Amino acid sequence: MTFEISEWLQNSTPIITIFNIMFFTFTLLFSIFSFLIFISRLKPWCNCNICSSYLTMNWTNEFINLSDWYTHLLKKSPTGTIHIHVLNNTITCNQQNIEHILKTRFENYPKGKPFSAILGDLLGNGIFNVDGVSWNFQRKMASLELKSVTVRSYALEIIIEEIRTRLVPFMNSFAHAEKVFDLQDIMRRFSFDNICKFSFGWDPRCLQVSLPVSDLANAFDVASKISARRALSTSPVIWKIKRLFNIGSEKNLKEAINVVNKFTDEIINKRKEIGFSARNDLLSRFMCSVNDEKYIRDIVISFLLAGRDTVAAGLTCLFWLLSKNQEVEKKIQEEATRVIKNPDQEYPSFEEIREMHYLNAVVYETMRLYPPVQFDSKFAKKDDVLPDGSYVRKGSRVTYHPYAMGRMERVWGSDCGEFKPERWMKDGVFVSESVFKYPVFQGGFRVCLGKELALMEIKCVVVALVRKFEIRVDGNQELRFSPGLTASLKDGLPVRVFEK
Repeated sequence: MTFEISEWLQNSTPIITIFNIMFFTFTLLFSIFSFLIFISRLKPWCNCNICSSYLTMNWTNEFINLSDWYTHLLKKSPTGTIHIHVLNNTITCNQQNIEHILKTRFENYPKGKPFSAILGDLLGNGIFNVDGVSWNFQRKMASLELKSVTVRSYALEIIIEEIRTRLVPFMNSFAHAEKVFDLQDIMRRFSFDNICKFSFGWDPRCLQVSLPVSDLANAFDVASKISARRALSTSPVIWKIKRLFNIGSEKNLKEAINVVNKFTDEIINKRKEIGFSARNDLLSRFMCSVNDEKYIRDIVISFLLAGRDTVAAGLTCLFWLLSKNQEVEKKIQEEATRVIKNPDQEYPSFEEIREMHYLNAVVYETMRLYPPVQFDSKFAKKDDVLPDGSYVRKGSRVTYHPYAMGRMERVWGSDCGEFKPERWMKDGVFVSESVFKYPVFQGGFRVCLGKELALMEIKCVVVALVRKFEIRVDGNQELRFSPGLTASLKDGLPVRVFEK
């Protein structure tokens, strides 16, 4: 019997080999066919001027930033809406469209599976990368915590301590040494220390005078940049193939995320050991309600992304603008002196910050021109028509563009290109605009929960530094942004600092 089976296998070997070849050939041809269908839907051969310029990068001949090119196109559009066919992306800076996307038809414009796939390796199921029940749960929890007076007081203590013990001493040391340094790097270190202490109850000490290297901060930078580049690709197939074979940028992304995961796992485990019920940091507060460690990790990483890069981006651009508009800096100092009546008081209280209307106008005007998040995308669940008549196909990407919107004459008037904090003031009081005219903090149901904390941090830094130092940009460079989830400058911001 054994001999018969052996003889049958020997005689059948050619048949099995032929079958394997046929199966492999069929699988390969089917895969190629499926890929061609996918490509045909993308229509990458679109030869319209916009798509051709995007694919060939001809736009770089006239514009230093992709967002500046988009702004140029949106200005020329009668409706304030354009279509990038090769990206299957509708981009708008139309106020009615933005309200439609973020509020009126909110349920039709979730983050969507394509977006979740792009950021899924980094953010997992964090609040910025999910929809539905998971998003609603995290938002309710975050809203409850971030609106707490205890949490806000705790955040202010952390911010002032970081300013007093690290930021100001650093500025002093470089003022005395008369050296040029990268302000963006310093602001990122500052905000990274703050958000880690606030979120994790852990101090990475990035802003010590020696400027130590932080493996976590570096890994987070790499992961953020590579994740953002996925969104600029004309086809997700490209990065998915690289991820499958663990090569190139996807290999670097995986290594960076492993570093981030290792650090967060260690922090979570340490928090478990020492207890968390009596601590004020976000991690401890979430751990009181959630038992899933991966879920907690995803939540906290999302807060890390929001609290670190956005604040640093806002501060960097603000001081660039103050260096070019020194009369505005003088008005900030005068207001701070008027509000903080005690001459011996170094730093403002929460109530005093709220009384600084002109400073608030400066911050809002800065982010009108240079929003920390230059654009944000959703994906349509169903076919739709925007208020300006633009047709949106099911599954296509829809992007609203705060950077472009801040430069629209039809929205902000003929002086939209000027840095003019006074546009936010009426009779000496700050007056806000509609969130759909100024969608820097999003709007509708996804409006930014950390808005007040971020504004508080930015204003604390500005008051502290403007009263003690003059920060001046070294040279006359344009702001050149690198692709990323937030607006980071490609070459940093070289400055000099002088004591007053």
